[in-house]
Amino acid sequence: MAKFYVNIVHRPEMVPEYIQKEAEQGQKEDLSRNSVLQESLDIFRTQQQIAHENGLRTTIQMTYASLFNEEAVAIAKEHHQEYNDEIGLTFLGIQCKEFRKKFHSKELAIWLFSMEEKRKIVDELFGKFEQVFGFLPTSTGSYYMDAELVNYIKETFPMVKIAVATCWEEGPKAYWNANNSWYTLLDGGPWNPWIPSKRNIHCIASDPDDDIGIVAIPHLSRDLMAVFDGPGSYYGTHPQNILRGMVYEGDELPYFKNIVDQYRAMHKYNRGYAYNMMFVGPGWMSKSGRWEADYDLLLKSYKDGMAYYGELKKQGELEDLTMSEFADVYRQDRPYARPECTLWKDILYGSKRQMFWYADPWMRFCLDMNQGGAMVDLRPYAAKLVRPCGVGTKANQDASYPFLVQSLYRAGFFTHYAGEGAVKSCKIGYGDEQVDLCTCRTRASFSEAGDERIVTLDPVTIEFNDLTVKVQSVFRLKEGTGEIEITRNIIESSDPQAEFTIDEYLTACYGTTEYPEDLTGMRLSLISGQIVDSIEYAYQCREAEKSDVQLVQAHIPQVDTYVEMRPEGNAFGYYREGFSFSPMFTLGIKKAVKTKGELRTWLKVAKAN
Repeated sequence: MAKFYVNIVHRPEMVPEYIQKEAEQGQKEDLSRNSVLQESLDIFRTQQQIAHENGLRTTIQMTYASLFNEEAVAIAKEHHQEYNDEIGLTFLGIQCKEFRKKFHSKELAIWLFSMEEKRKIVDELFGKFEQVFGFLPTSTGSYYMDAELVNYIKETFPMVKIAVATCWEEGPKAYWNANNSWYTLLDGGPWNPWIPSKRNIHCIASDPDDDIGIVAIPHLSRDLMAVFDGPGSYYGTHPQNILRGMVYEGDELPYFKNIVDQYRAMHKYNRGYAYNMMFVGPGWMSKSGRWEADYDLLLKSYKDGMAYYGELKKQGELEDLTMSEFADVYRQDRPYARPECTLWKDILYGSKRQMFWYADPWMRFCLDMNQGGAMVDLRPYAAKLVRPCGVGTKANQDASYPFLVQSLYRAGFFTHYAGEGAVKSCKIGYGDEQVDLCTCRTRASFSEAGDERIVTLDPVTIEFNDLTVKVQSVFRLKEGTGEIEITRNIIESSDPQAEFTIDEYLTACYGTTEYPEDLTGMRLSLISGQIVDSIEYAYQCREAEKSDVQLVQAHIPQVDTYVEMRPEGNAFGYYREGFSFSPMFTLGIKKAVKTKGELRTWLKVAKAN
């Protein structure tokens, strides 16, 4: 039977974001202004009341500031006793007069402190929580929690079992949208719950030794298409996001129900379970309104959202768990190699576009059916990169997990001028003509066979000058292998004797933003038996091709990654080195076939060391 689990998380933020709005209106910043504190508590109480009226339990994640507020503490204790709500601890909302006095910092983000300061803050917050409630929390969270921080928390407070650990794709796109002032650069993690690696919070743990010891959940459940294409703060299971993105009609938010329903449907791809979460503070429900919405619309939007969850619960379609309860459920019968995947459809514009998302301990990737099933995002989780962030580290604010392919940051198939963009696709050739499947829209279906997930694309028709050909693509994902098997099949042609070339290629680089990184020192190789043809990348536009190739490979030491392609049977392999105006590399395998012929290849991502 399908299970749909929901976490509703509230936080009593005592000093919410609209403090600055008042400061801009001529009032000096005052972190203890009673009018603001009282409004925040009123909103928090209202949010709790709305959830409870709809028969829903919540997780109350106490902020540091709220631990000093008797009314906030009393509400949490009362609701824990009366409704069985969970009381947890969040690292959001740390700024208050007590924090300023103790830590002498205006920093908002726990992950951006030095590691020494992170430890002190953890000890202070957990200690204060225990002093106030008489017990320690089993759930915590923030917008982002790096692995170094979580490792320390788990070592020091082993009762913690779950954390809000990252925002899905809250990276450069969200940063641009916030006037280059929202320093949550967190791209590259899972969109659904996962068991994180000790080495990097974005990565899914490979085995018990790699298990960091908690379950991680994302901050909000995002639209997996709209957020990939645009800013993450517009499209998710948070009424503020939807109002901010102006995705509503009058005072109704049908999009909210659509996105919840998309998450409900994920049980079809994940062995019967689906998950959804909402994580809100009082800051967005100001009595003076937010963005273009007045308070009445803010309040109605939240009531409508909770009412939909409540109705699903009454129908037996939803199970409202606290965060720690969900952690226990998720850990049950959960092999480390089991992937999270989903075939997402467009719910924003109503087109027929689909994207397939997949994540396991080896990789995260996305296929875009509007580009013939091209891979438009690829992250090498197998490398388990140790990338600490915060003061004193190389990354500082950039907590994103690097990509090998990210078509929006690296142009994808549709480049403006010379060279190539990052994408994994296939070209079909006939005579002097060649067509990239990126130009062919298609649709996909999902199926399973044993431990394989199968994505089967509808055939696409390619018209050459004097014939047509139908091509079908199939992606097979065998659990525990870290490989993608890709089959391109010529299923029909107007000339059955015609010969075609199938050219399977990957154009890639590495990075976390739209700006190029230095590829110097990476190695491109063609391997056939004992013969290895290799070059070290030097932006010299070199190319090589070999028949009967067994493996084409790129070693990218900057991200400790091998990316490899291998064919079934006899085929040509090639690599291409890029140049500074096109700072990419390309690996490819190609083969000549007739109708009913196919090219089968495997793409593998592996840790180099």
